[in-house]
Amino acid sequence: MNDNVINGLEPIILLKAAFKQRTTVFKALKNRKTTRSISSKKINLQILSNILWAAQGVNRVKGPFGIPGRTAGSASNSQEIIIYATLKEGIYLYEPEPHKLTPIASGDNRALAISSGQGKMGANAPIRLIYVVNLEKFKSAGFPEPGLYDTEIQKSYYFVDTGLIAQNVYLAAVSLGLDSWFHNCNKVALTKVLKLKSHQKALFGHTIGYSEN
Repeated sequence: MNDNVINGLEPIILLKAAFKQRTTVFKALKNRKTTRSISSKKINLQILSNILWAAQGVNRVKGPFGIPGRTAGSASNSQEIIIYATLKEGIYLYEPEPHKLTPIASGDNRALAISSGQGKMGANAPIRLIYVVNLEKFKSAGFPEPGLYDTEIQKSYYFVDTGLIAQNVYLAAVSLGLDSWFHNCNKVALTKVLKLKSHQKALFGHTIGYSEN
């Protein structure tokens, strides 16, 4: 029996990122925008794999300080931002190594990836990412600079690092013909559903899918 199976949900082995170019980086930047009206049209496994790899996938075996490098930078390569993928069937933890999704909670929890005051826009989008910071990761960063242990400086690090990931997602979405929306999330509810510990904090959500227009 697979210990990672939760209420029938099994891990999703993602596909290797496909690099077939559909647009240039500069065209993606030109077309980058926030779209809140996102349809329920499904995305296939390859697109899901590409989005997650673009967000935080491993792009080199040996990065800064001998730690595997990822597509989005982080303070001293601490890699303190954790990504959860909220799909219709459940919530999954994205594991950059070995590029797979591990089930965390079954059921449709997509509504929790957005704050209660933001309405139901994009509620049926095929995927909503949740960005969570693990403060313990700063302790094992590649270079132990003082800021990693200062509470206020930590905030500046993990907010910037989340922004780097989110921009990767925006550009990847454009290149794949998708729209996206970076937004707040229901932090209290997600803390319970994800069973976050005191050193883990839900930060933001990111809705991705095809435009309704």
